[in-house]
Amino acid sequence: MDRTKAKAAGLARRKRKVRGRVSGTATRPRLCVTRSSSNIYAQLIDDVAGVTLVNASSIDTELRSALKSGANIDAAKAVGEAVGRRALEAGYTEVIFDRSGRLYHGRVKALADGARSAGLKF
Repeated sequence: MDRTKAKAAGLARRKRKVRGRVSGTATRPRLCVTRSSSNIYAQLIDDVAGVTLVNASSIDTELRSALKSGANIDAAKAVGEAVGRRALEAGYTEVIFDRSGRLYHGRVKALADGARSAGLKF
């Protein structure tokens, strides 16, 4: 197995492990973070109903013009603040954080810190 396949398999295994422990409800949704090489995405999900309640990403028009790049810590913090602000407007104050198998480090941590600074609790 070459290196890229092994890395992808490891990420998939860690993601399944995290998702086995974390589930969102209508009162306390799951804040799911997805990180790619060029952008970062966050969404609040109600797993019981299977719907996305709130979302934000570095490709949103309101954020894209203010960001130099969608793949750095500044972009992640801005996305975290945006999803936190939108969640509070929708009436959600507490969430469960789902890092999707990624380390709680760098962009994932910056997004979490941005959401906390906007007022979300987790």
